[in-house]
Amino acid sequence: MLKQFLGTLLAAALLAAPLMGAPSPAEQQVTEAIKAPGATVVHLWAPWCGNCKAELKSGGWTKMVKDNPEVKYYFVSVWNSGGDGRELLASYELSQQPNVTIVADPGPRGAGRITQFAGLPLSWIPSTWIYKGGDLRYALNYGEVRFPMLQQLISDSNSAWDH
Repeated sequence: MLKQFLGTLLAAALLAAPLMGAPSPAEQQVTEAIKAPGATVVHLWAPWCGNCKAELKSGGWTKMVKDNPEVKYYFVSVWNSGGDGRELLASYELSQQPNVTIVADPGPRGAGRITQFAGLPLSWIPSTWIYKGGDLRYALNYGEVRFPMLQQLISDSNSAWDH
């Protein structure tokens, strides 16, 4: 009886973890990936978001990914009921790129949706974060990214800083 009770308690805890703010598998995967020594771009988006679609339609993401094969890109679909938006990304030739990983946050935790990801606040999409060696170098949290600026920030992140 104790064994059955403990099994039920464990199952309940595993099911409740996402509701209590525990990191999702997508968040855990990205948190590990950003520790890599090279530049990693984390792009939080949703396929229903008008600004996110505008970025894709401009061709900026496709060009950015293809022009920077040494950079790892994580397209993290959020606020999308667990859907990853892979079909939309495929239509812009992003899902086929070897330096692109597509993941989906499973959905609401807390008051209707996640409000942080990988330890950073998330209040708007699209949001784009650049990491190198586990350190956040730049966070663009205001909406559509300007791709020449993103290219400069990636270049700056990869440059040697001597102080």
